[in-house]
Amino acid sequence: MTLNGKRIVVLGGSSGIGLATAQAAAREGASVVIVSSRQARVDEALAKLPGAEGHAVDLTDATAVQALFTRIGAFDHLVFTAGETLQLGPLAATDLDAAHRFFELRYWGAYLAAKHGAGNIRPGGSIVFTSGVASRRPQPGWALGASICAAMEGLTRALAVEVAPIRVNIVCPGVVKTPLWGAMQEADREALYRQMADKLLVGHAGEPEEIAESYLYLMRQTYGTGQVIVVDGGSSLV
Repeated sequence: MTLNGKRIVVLGGSSGIGLATAQAAAREGASVVIVSSRQARVDEALAKLPGAEGHAVDLTDATAVQALFTRIGAFDHLVFTAGETLQLGPLAATDLDAAHRFFELRYWGAYLAAKHGAGNIRPGGSIVFTSGVASRRPQPGWALGASICAAMEGLTRALAVEVAPIRVNIVCPGVVKTPLWGAMQEADREALYRQMADKLLVGHAGEPEEIAESYLYLMRQTYGTGQVIVVDGGSSLV
């Protein structure tokens, strides 16, 4: 139960949880392939991942995703952490086209990755998706985020059945200090982190490196599939 010698593809691996997961896997001896939408971000991440491979691909483009997996070839584990900044706002003020676009990367991008990548996964391999606590304890204005998180968890369970014996699981993080919150003003973002630190049972907002350990666990273990691993600092309880 080790990642040493395994080949791991991390979609969304240029920053945040994805980059932290790629770095942690590389430290265990894995060969890492990262994918992001912008070449500049890929290059910046590769500077922190000596020996890794990187590709700039629009993960909402079915043709580009199919070509990506043809180019990559065989591998052991697929991790999907890609996503833009959160779209928060009241239902009445939400533009329908914007709502549709929000699903393109987080849900349909993951769907495309599984569709075109599953056939490349070697025996004993896995897929690990990403959701969030929005669907478990939604706040006002979180309709889109809660919907996507719930949809991703449903997709995980369905694919665990369909693509078996490939294991398919999902990590459900709480508030983590990543570019996900980049649309917020810095003062508001820091206030959110302080608020969460005061509220959470663990006394701090999450760090990407903490959440990355959950992805590594789901890749290493060989018995669990269709499971949701919640890593939220206890926010589901308070």
